[in-house]
Amino acid sequence: MRGPAAPGRTLPVVTTAEAQPRPSFVEQGGIEAIPVDRRHGSPWQLLTTWTAPNLEFATIFVGVIAVAFFGLSFPVAIAALVVGNALGGLTHGILSSWGPRDGVAQMVLGRVAFGSRGNVVPAAINTVMAGIGWFAVNSVSGALALATLTGLPAWLTLLLIVVLEVAVAFVGHDLVQRFERYASIALGIVFLLALVFALGSGHLTGGAGGKAGGAPFAGITLAISAAFGYAAGWNPYASDYTRYLPPRTSRRTLGFAAGFGNFLSCSLLMAAGAAAATVAGFDAGDPTGSFTSTSVMPEVVGKLTLLAIAVGAVAANALNVYSGAMSFLAAGVRIPFALRRAIVAVAFGAIGFVVALTALPNAGEAYEAFLLVIAYWIAPWLGVLLADRASRRGTRIAAFLADDARYVNRAGLIAFLVALVVSVVLFSNQSAYVGPLAGSVGDLTPFVGFVLGAVLYVALARVLPPEHGGPLPADGYEQPEHVDAAARA
Repeated sequence: MRGPAAPGRTLPVVTTAEAQPRPSFVEQGGIEAIPVDRRHGSPWQLLTTWTAPNLEFATIFVGVIAVAFFGLSFPVAIAALVVGNALGGLTHGILSSWGPRDGVAQMVLGRVAFGSRGNVVPAAINTVMAGIGWFAVNSVSGALALATLTGLPAWLTLLLIVVLEVAVAFVGHDLVQRFERYASIALGIVFLLALVFALGSGHLTGGAGGKAGGAPFAGITLAISAAFGYAAGWNPYASDYTRYLPPRTSRRTLGFAAGFGNFLSCSLLMAAGAAAATVAGFDAGDPTGSFTSTSVMPEVVGKLTLLAIAVGAVAANALNVYSGAMSFLAAGVRIPFALRRAIVAVAFGAIGFVVALTALPNAGEAYEAFLLVIAYWIAPWLGVLLADRASRRGTRIAAFLADDARYVNRAGLIAFLVALVVSVVLFSNQSAYVGPLAGSVGDLTPFVGFVLGAVLYVALARVLPPEHGGPLPADGYEQPEHVDAAARA
């Protein structure tokens, strides 16, 4: 493995040396770069890849929160949610467009901005948030819906949901993409019906339970942050699902398909939740039952929606478990098995099941807090990541991605940690802790974290300059480099 080039020198083209694995029903390996001869797919497949996982009740509940918990009227809630989703969708499209060039997962690309060892911190955070946190949240929503539909005990429906989720993630990338494609069609039809009936039943000029709503600034910032936390919650997975695309795939088309799929599905389902929350008698303590009740939609549509919620949980968590496993391996954990990614996916499913089981009694309150925490760490991570990438436009990065590169970028890790701590300490607005500057402004933590992370990185990079690669070839393509140490063991 060649180390990073000294400043001013051009890195040689890096080629893959590992023999290609034989085709397997279960995706083998871990976080290796995808060789050119294994690239396939269309950028437009990302439209359904990022639509299907949002067609679930967790998305709907964000809209419920904006009206029932944050005190917003329906029109104000929609405006705030659209802003948050647009920001999350925009960054998702940008990050997705990075995948085809180097053929590696999103958290592996983070090694450039944070250094080989420094990247362990955000990779570990995402491992917990994706492989366990999001997995538990979505499993709970699916289990409660299936329990309501069938009358089975919640623990049993939770077990059924988890088994299906882990099975899809265990097989790997191609089955995940295929499942999301077909699920997006079926779920899209059902949830579109639910949206139409929710809009028809709701008091669209009022607030919670049909009463007068408001437009408190604190509620607006909380709603924007919650929506951003949900939509941007997919950002750390972005290139995981574009790394198999041919290297010269149109970045503009790819970015639009991924970002728009994320934005549109989030906005429509959050609108359904916000509308339902304005129906008289809506019980925010039982959001699943209230949303699918006859006061919001016909009984048959309600039952179909409950089934769709359960399937939607599987669609979302197939991605969560798959990418959680990728983040775990990107943190530098070496597992010398051909099916190491699949093995880690099963382990996360087991842990996630236990966490979800404990969260069943108080799911709503836990979910609201979780959404904001997601936004807290992703925002400064994005600020550093985007600032670093902008400084490397037109240069090679493959040599910095290798597991044994010993590449250091102190500016990235310092900027991330400082921005995270300062923004949370000063602006956090949680039931467990309220920052001294939160007050009546709601929750500005993600906005402060993003800006502070980016500004600090630019400043620190002048004092602690990271190494840069030489210029890219004229066609802008860099041959992928294997980055999984276990693959070379």
